[in-house]
Amino acid sequence: MTDGSDRARWIVLLVKLPSEPTRHRVAVWRELRKVGALSLGQGIWAVPDLPVFTAGVARALELTEQAGGEAISLHAAGASTADAARFEAMFTAAREDEWAEYLADCGKYEAELDKEIRNTKFTLAELEEEEQSLERLRRWHRDLKARDVFGAPTAVAATQRLQHCTLRLEDYTERVFAALHAPDPSAGGMR
Repeated sequence: MTDGSDRARWIVLLVKLPSEPTRHRVAVWRELRKVGALSLGQGIWAVPDLPVFTAGVARALELTEQAGGEAISLHAAGASTADAARFEAMFTAAREDEWAEYLADCGKYEAELDKEIRNTKFTLAELEEEEQSLERLRRWHRDLKARDVFGAPTAVAATQRLQHCTLRLEDYTERVFAALHAPDPSAGGMR
C-alpha cells in the first residue's frame, strides 16, 4: 500500500442546519452546488482540497454559522488507490453532467441565432441580447473549467463549442451591420 501522497486530498464537510427556516438550507445547498461540491449524503459534501474551492467552502461555512447550524470540515483521501480513483470518478461524473448541460445550452444559443437569421431579425437590440447570452456562456464555461480539476472528457468539446458559438455571433454581427447599412429599397435611399 502506498502512503497516499500521490492521491488527491479532499475536504469533507459535515453540515447540520436547523430545519426551519428552509431558506438557510437552500442557501448553503446552492453555495455548495455552485462551487461544484459533491453531495455524498444528507449534509455531507466533498471537494478536492485545492485553492479554487476555498472561497466557496468558506462561504458555505459562513452561511451555516449565520443560520445557527454546525459544520465540521475534515481532510480526507481514499484509503486505497482504488478508493481514490472511485472518488475522483464520482467528482468527474458530476462535472460531465454539468458539461452536458452546458453543451445543451450552447445548442439553444445556436438555435436562437438560427431563428434570428431565418427571420432576418437584424437589429442592434437583438445583437445586444445575443452578446449577453454569449457572455453568460463564457462565464459559465470559465466557472466549469475552474472546478473541473480532473479534466472531464467532455470539457474539450465544450471549449470547441464555445469557440463555435463565438464564430456564430461574429457572423450574426456582420449580418446585423450589413442590414443596418444597406439601402432601404422602399425609401429609395439609405436607412
